[in-house]
Amino acid sequence: MLLCIDTGNTQTVIGLFDGGALADHWRIATVADRTADELALMIQQFLGFHGFDPFLVRNRSDEPAGGAHITGVAIASGVPRVTAELRRMTERYLGLHALVLEPGVRTGMPILYDNPKEVGADRIADAVAAFDLYGGPAIVVDFGTATVFDAVSAKGEYMGGAIAPGIEISLDALFSRAAWLRRVELVEPPSVIGRSTVESIQSGVIYGVTGMVDGICRRIMDELGEAAVVATGRLSALIAPLSACIQHEEPWLTLHGLRLIYEKNAPTS
Repeated sequence: MLLCIDTGNTQTVIGLFDGGALADHWRIATVADRTADELALMIQQFLGFHGFDPFLVRNRSDEPAGGAHITGVAIASGVPRVTAELRRMTERYLGLHALVLEPGVRTGMPILYDNPKEVGADRIADAVAAFDLYGGPAIVVDFGTATVFDAVSAKGEYMGGAIAPGIEISLDALFSRAAWLRRVELVEPPSVIGRSTVESIQSGVIYGVTGMVDGICRRIMDELGEAAVVATGRLSALIAPLSACIQHEEPWLTLHGLRLIYEKNAPTS
């Protein structure tokens, strides 16, 4: 069983793969001050709640305490402090060395960025997964802390992309600067023309982001050619149905990419 962990600036997504299938997944807030012990306890509880045997506490013979246990861990992280604690957790509680997606790890995808070390690990995992699922050319739109666009060529090369402010941080900036505006639920309003301040904010944000996504995707396709457009991230379900360009929604795309990259780097017996 493979544990895949995608740590973003706002949230962390954890996926458990049994063979090639995603058996379960969990989402937690990213907290930079969490220790390896706290992370281990949280993951152990998730496994127990969802019917998997707890595996983190080892007995004196160094065998897993439960029947089902983790044989590998793959990590994509944009938060260095969390990366370090995840490494410690993996070593202390699993007796394994985590595969951390970083320079030097085989991905099977050429990175054509001017400085490949600048590309976030989650962006590479997304690109690898999108090419595996839909071939190329492909565009990934990841709705996270930032709204990130990644372009993959027909040959399976990572070309680069675009980064825009995320939906929630854009709202935070709006509310912090406008005294009379308040936070609203992010749902599609009844119409584009809002009949209240709440509906007007919802319309501006949701249709504004949708228009931005379609506009950038079309501009990328002007350079890349017609491409499969894949949406991922926690807020992808909000925007994907409204977009004229997004063709596929894959909420666990990054986890899928991590699994593929782990398999390329796993030692063979």
